[in-house]
Amino acid sequence: MSSATHAEHAEHHPFHAHHFETLEQQQASAKLGMWLFIAQEILFFSAVFLAYFVFRYWYPEGFLEAHYLLSIPMGATNTVVLLTSSLTMALAVRAAQIGDQRQLKLQLIATIALAGVFMVIKYFEYSEKVTKGLLPFEIGGTDYFTYQGLPEGGRLFFALYFFMTGLHGLHIVIGIGILFWIYLRAAKGHFGPAYNAPVENTGLYWHLVDLIWIFLFPLLYLVK
Repeated sequence: MSSATHAEHAEHHPFHAHHFETLEQQQASAKLGMWLFIAQEILFFSAVFLAYFVFRYWYPEGFLEAHYLLSIPMGATNTVVLLTSSLTMALAVRAAQIGDQRQLKLQLIATIALAGVFMVIKYFEYSEKVTKGLLPFEIGGTDYFTYQGLPEGGRLFFALYFFMTGLHGLHIVIGIGILFWIYLRAAKGHFGPAYNAPVENTGLYWHLVDLIWIFLFPLLYLVK
């Protein structure tokens, strides 16, 4: 092996895939892939939001009365929780970029903890709806939508509410799994100034999840 080849091999980053010419090219490709994923996610949720607007236009009274049954304090608290988690995620990305391993791990743990708080609050919020009989479907032949006095469209509002917030919650759960995987890698010292694309891409995904909730909260809880 020539000295030049030996030097090139020695400088090869352990996470540099062989089919990329440089590590920078590899990370740029990963980031492009994440942006394409985010674009299709935005298109998907845009269709869901459009469906909500259409049905709200058809059943304005039912949607208005039904939205009063949502807990604004719980929704607002979850908004603050997610916005804070965006900050901790951004701090984690910054820590990875400058090679601060301690802060990287701390901020990842904080983001995971805040995501857990969000899901716990959502659990109690869902439990309240179930207790009030606001599930918009039948289970075993039993109609669980027992709330009386809602105009036509109330059931449809809660169908969309559970679908939209449930889909968002699924993204949160997936995000928690990804964050935990990133934390395990961070604990092994995999990320630093030269290589941090997985942390950055996870941050982009997490900011998308937060952004979707920023639209969901006023749309479902506040708009009259």
